[in-house]
Amino acid sequence: METAGGITLNSFFPMPAWVNLANGLTIFRLVLTPFVIQAIMNHHPGPAMALFICAAVTDILDGAAARRWHLGTAAGAYLDPVADKILLSGVFLALAAGNYIPWWFVGLVLGRDIFILSGVGAFYMLTAVRKFPPSVWGKISTFVQIDTAVVWMARNMLQISQLNVLATAMLWLCAATTLWSGLHYAWRGVQLARVH
Repeated sequence: METAGGITLNSFFPMPAWVNLANGLTIFRLVLTPFVIQAIMNHHPGPAMALFICAAVTDILDGAAARRWHLGTAAGAYLDPVADKILLSGVFLALAAGNYIPWWFVGLVLGRDIFILSGVGAFYMLTAVRKFPPSVWGKISTFVQIDTAVVWMARNMLQISQLNVLATAMLWLCAATTLWSGLHYAWRGVQLARVH
């Protein structure tokens, strides 16, 4: 905010560049995550769904804010995918702990993420590569994971028999896209390693 004399609010209260609306929305998503998990664990599907949708909306809004008002920062580029992973991993862990989804599915989702993080860590230690943009399949996988979480929470909330079929189908679709995106990241890693 700028005054008539050209003085900004930041002149009086200096803030780091990463403190902005976009990153604030991302942090709010992280804050909501334990409440989503708690609602699932306590078998309160309605509040769990409402909180999860709020968290998912922040994922849309933080990116929109960063693009619209040029609020993109290096911190935000790292924080946003981390917030997504923490939210989705927490939701799937809670659903498995509540005996809604099978543990092998959670193992697949978490295993892929650990595999990717291990690869990124190896590149940090062994090469000068510091940028790891998400792949198309990575984005598709995240989108399908969000849809799968929503369908399973809707199934728990509405108790409609037709949702059982859809929820099972989404689980297998999500497993397939998660596995494929992991393989695609591995292929990209090999290509990157050959160049560096």
